[in-house]
Amino acid sequence: MSESYAAFIGSIPENYDLYLGPALFEPYADDLVKRLNVAEGAVLELACGTGIVTRRLRDRLPSGVRLVATDLNEAMLAYAARKFGAEEAVEWRPADACELPFPDESFEAVVCQFGLMFVPDKERALSEAHRVLKPGGALLFSVWDAIERNDLAHIAHQTIKTFFEDDPPKFYEVPFSLHDTEAVRALVNGAGFREIELTLLKFPSISPSAAEAAKGLVEGNPVIGAIQERRPADVERIEAAVADALAARYGESPVRAEMQAFVCTARR
Repeated sequence: MSESYAAFIGSIPENYDLYLGPALFEPYADDLVKRLNVAEGAVLELACGTGIVTRRLRDRLPSGVRLVATDLNEAMLAYAARKFGAEEAVEWRPADACELPFPDESFEAVVCQFGLMFVPDKERALSEAHRVLKPGGALLFSVWDAIERNDLAHIAHQTIKTFFEDDPPKFYEVPFSLHDTEAVRALVNGAGFREIELTLLKFPSISPSAAEAAKGLVEGNPVIGAIQERRPADVERIEAAVADALAARYGESPVRAEMQAFVCTARR
């Protein structure tokens, strides 16, 4: 049975934003955007999701800097756009990272938080980022370390698997599949970038409660689709089991776990 790892549809964007955003993505978004220094021109965001990084980019960049936010998934893009006012000057564009609809040398920076892992042709995506960057332009992106070093996802994945003797959902294998730093460096170097730096970042992963963390971990990503396909009657039971597993380790409220990822910076 196939799974669509890009199917962030239905209620997934809202649950992703509300429950996983603060626990997993916001700390890294704060760090990533602080590494960017663009005073004029244009910035391109790839795989913008629900706009967590987009929000910080728009707040940090001078108002005259053009900000283009893209995502292959139109449901996520639409959710992100609703969080911004028309006066905030964000251009929303559905776009495949492997076929960017922009001219050569269009941007001062390309930014992507936790999106490259989902791209089937990573070499092509990085080559496209290189193509649309101006000479000297900055590439900034982040990838998760191994799932065993990311507590909430690891517990969720292991708990969900116990409900499936055969063909368990494999979604959680994808976000944590690009943790080999030498492989990442080779990909970036192969696309023509220079001054490549990879930095390991560890942050606490905090959720108000085990139940809220479990809701995000089960209903805030495409694993919910795989569960509904295989065992639709057990969604609530599986989510409760994830909450129980989190509570057993961290307590009911709040949940304070550990997570780590790599941020890559490079120049065209």
